[in-house]
Amino acid sequence: MATHVDPQYLEVHETPQEIETPNAWKDILAGTVGGIAQVLSGQPFDTTKVRLQSAPEGTYDGAMDVVRQLLKNEGVAGFYKGTMTPLIGVGACVSVQFAVNEGMKRYFEKQNGPSVSTLSYSQLYCSGAMAGFANSFLASPIEQVRIRLQTQTADSLVKFNGPIDAISKIIKYGGIGHGLFRGLVPTLIREVHGMGVYFLAAEACIKHEMDTYNKTRAEIPSWHVCAYGGVAGVSMWVSAYPIDVIKSRFQTDALNPKDRLYTSMWDCYKKTTAKGTSAIFRGFMPTILRAVPVNAVTFLAFDYTRRMLGP
Repeated sequence: MATHVDPQYLEVHETPQEIETPNAWKDILAGTVGGIAQVLSGQPFDTTKVRLQSAPEGTYDGAMDVVRQLLKNEGVAGFYKGTMTPLIGVGACVSVQFAVNEGMKRYFEKQNGPSVSTLSYSQLYCSGAMAGFANSFLASPIEQVRIRLQTQTADSLVKFNGPIDAISKIIKYGGIGHGLFRGLVPTLIREVHGMGVYFLAAEACIKHEMDTYNKTRAEIPSWHVCAYGGVAGVSMWVSAYPIDVIKSRFQTDALNPKDRLYTSMWDCYKKTTAKGTSAIFRGFMPTILRAVPVNAVTFLAFDYTRRMLGP
């Protein structure tokens, strides 16, 4: 999840016909590359996070205990359970994020007119928020399948033989709305606010360097872009982590409605925090540790690909 920094296709004096369609496809392609890089670099961290978030209290002593038990019981392959689903899905999600974010930025640029050279922070936040809104409808079912596969153990009541089998069984037991799209509301909350913060943080870092050192976007080195990706990732998770915990718990509840622990997102929150609010921060440190390298790699992959594709 990232935003590119090449100014050649962001200039406000270009007409919509010149910038929208060709660059949208370039954003989509670069976003796909960034998404694939994100999954391959972040899957072990993500599996650790999800196991820690969704396991009953007392199952693990912390992130390192999750790692030890995974290696002992499932080997290295255990960290990459459910990888195919996000590998395909996250590429699509990141592409949607970039396309919508850049489309919204172009819309605001057009509304501002040629006399305004930069977007306001509120416009940057809104652009990211719209990207998060659009992405939620892809991310919710993709993460439902991925989380089911990641948390599956030898003792699981329902066994999944891969993503297709997981989709089939999720729909069989819960249907579309209450099965495959279970957790859509917390996903929307996380994505809308989280992506708004994410893209705003990235642009704020870029703008600061441009203003401080009198640079154009094209003059910003790739390794700086990489670092700003890490900052954006941390900012996003600091702002949205508690709702992500609720989403993960809600999505890993029993498939059969009769066996479910949570009746709603609010019910999930109340039961999760019954013994204290610390429960909604379980797995926070591995998530932050993941956010820096994963989003740095995502930014780098996107930026490099986008520059290679040209203006």
